[in-house]
Amino acid sequence: MSFGTRLKEKREAIGITQPQLAEMLGVSKGAIGNWETDVNSPRATLLYDLFDILNCDANYLFQDKMKELSYKDKATPEEFEKLVKRYRDLDTYGQETVNMVLDRETVRANTIREQNDKVKKLETVLHQSETIMRIYTYMRRITCAGAGFYFDDIPTDTIKAPYMEGADFIIGVNGDSMEPDYHDGEDLYVKKTDHINYGEMGIFTINNECFLKEFGENGLISKNKRYKDIPRDEDVRLIGKVIGKVPDNITE
Repeated sequence: MSFGTRLKEKREAIGITQPQLAEMLGVSKGAIGNWETDVNSPRATLLYDLFDILNCDANYLFQDKMKELSYKDKATPEEFEKLVKRYRDLDTYGQETVNMVLDRETVRANTIREQNDKVKKLETVLHQSETIMRIYTYMRRITCAGAGFYFDDIPTDTIKAPYMEGADFIIGVNGDSMEPDYHDGEDLYVKKTDHINYGEMGIFTINNECFLKEFGENGLISKNKRYKDIPRDEDVRLIGKVIGKVPDNITE
């Protein structure tokens, strides 16, 4: 549907005749007829008044033009060049009209984008406020990513943290042998299990010393290359599987 057809459709829908519209805009009846038959289009300076009278915007009257001008984020150079050529082939009036529509659409798109950003931020705040909290057994910073720590001497406490499905307790990281993936002072959710797959993170004890390591085919792997891997032998015991990190500044 062309601009002229939409103009006529909208004019008739609100009960305005061509002479009445012409008088409101200060143009001749013939000008309105030419617009509605797409012989030509209204001057850019008249468009705002036209939108007000018809109680519509550029989106309605120019929607087909806008579809022609729009292109995918990954437009090919040929498509882009074609659009630029079509714009340059327009006369001054045509370019002014396109620029006006694009200016209005840019403002509209930016407004919608800002509104969507505000909605997302609000949804995030609401989600955080509705986070289900749970009391977990907490082992304070004894998952040694460096030197070992005797597991039987681990001090336990309780901590309130966001619910993590499958987690049985929370344990703290002590040391830097698993950097950059895990840092000293972080808290981890752990699921008690006697089996994990290669490449997964686990809490292990060796001769009652506790370690955070990646389970490898030939032993326990340190991410920080300043630390040696630990060969796997019969003294290695799996305590649990690391299933996530506790969000910062949210535990109590």
